[in-house]
Amino acid sequence: MAEHAPHVEPHAEHPAYPVGLRLSGRRVVVVGGGQVAQRRLPALIAAGADIVLVSPSAKASVEAMAEAGEIRWERRRYEEGDLTGAWYALIASSDPVANRTASAEAERHRVWCVRSDDAEAATAWTPATGRSEGVTVAVLTGRDPRRSAAVRDAIVEGLRDGTLAAPHHRSRTPGVALVGGGPGDPDLITVRGRRLLAEADVVIADRLGPRDLLNELPPHVEVIDAAKIPYGRAMAQEAINDALIEHAKAGKAVVRLKGGDPFVFGRGMEEVQALAEAGIPCTVVPGISSSISVPSAVGIPVTHRGVAHEFTVVSGHVAPDDDRSLVDWAALARLHGTLVLLMAVDKIGAIAEALVAHGKAPDTPVALIQEGTTAAQRRVDATLATVADAVRAEQVRPPAVIVIGEVVALGEAVALGDGR
Repeated sequence: MAEHAPHVEPHAEHPAYPVGLRLSGRRVVVVGGGQVAQRRLPALIAAGADIVLVSPSAKASVEAMAEAGEIRWERRRYEEGDLTGAWYALIASSDPVANRTASAEAERHRVWCVRSDDAEAATAWTPATGRSEGVTVAVLTGRDPRRSAAVRDAIVEGLRDGTLAAPHHRSRTPGVALVGGGPGDPDLITVRGRRLLAEADVVIADRLGPRDLLNELPPHVEVIDAAKIPYGRAMAQEAINDALIEHAKAGKAVVRLKGGDPFVFGRGMEEVQALAEAGIPCTVVPGISSSISVPSAVGIPVTHRGVAHEFTVVSGHVAPDDDRSLVDWAALARLHGTLVLLMAVDKIGAIAEALVAHGKAPDTPVALIQEGTTAAQRRVDATLATVADAVRAEQVRPPAVIVIGEVVALGEAVALGDGR
């Protein structure tokens, strides 16, 4: 007597079977070009699927995907037979009859089918998905998609920032990562930078890097304060380069933690060149530059329609009359946009005089933001004519970002929260 598999009702209370679909080069049909398609299509494109969209209309972003050749768009309503040859279908139109008909076709042809309007009638569910450095996290909690998303977010965030222990069980290639730590607030480092910190054996940190991040490091990580490496003043960068090379050659994963971005007045390229000459692999992780983030933190946009169409970032560590200066202060004075000065607190008087001498209005607004994005942040307002006196009277100290231009006035009446 023949044996038959037990019949299971579609709505029986059985958990979904998790599986990863390899859709590269395989036909996927999406019915409907609305918000669901807008959200789901990027992941299908990333999977390399051969995507056919069937819909008389589509969101602008979905239409852009078709124009870019990422999907093929049939600009019409669903018709019987559209799922022929498909491996997977996403039914997400605003027409309930079309959704039911397409779902029935998928059932007949044994095509796994997701339905945005009726999850119970679908043969597949889309998990809440996230990715972190080659790991895909997919979470299903049945009929509670918000909980799925919350669990997904917690796992992915933990993997990214290193708080979720998931060590690599393969040998790591020793090397150096130049990580831009951002303007000071530890929350403003990139997720990749935070993850590399969590995986480091040695961290060589700048004084202006986000110091609070160092407290999160595991106890076995060796932290070296770059400001305290023994050297003479003229040998500072060379000594740091030597330390990077020494620890990397010892087989350790080294992170060079810098403030802001490594390539914005951070001497990052000098370190990259030194490592390259020593044959040591180096990864550069960009950081949020204080030149734009610190003004933003106090409500100053470096550009604004009708006010400033450009902004210029200048290092102020060398005075305008110094023979070593590479800055064309006369040209800067003629610009109508925003001027952002870094490392310029002790030279701001001479800089202001040079700008005014070259034609900049003495009443041009100036803002000095000390310790931007940190708990010690404060703002001092002045003009080019008064800024030198303001620095002395208010005892402004480095690190501080100085913003010169009409955009300064835009932020005077703006109250910003800290985003927490």
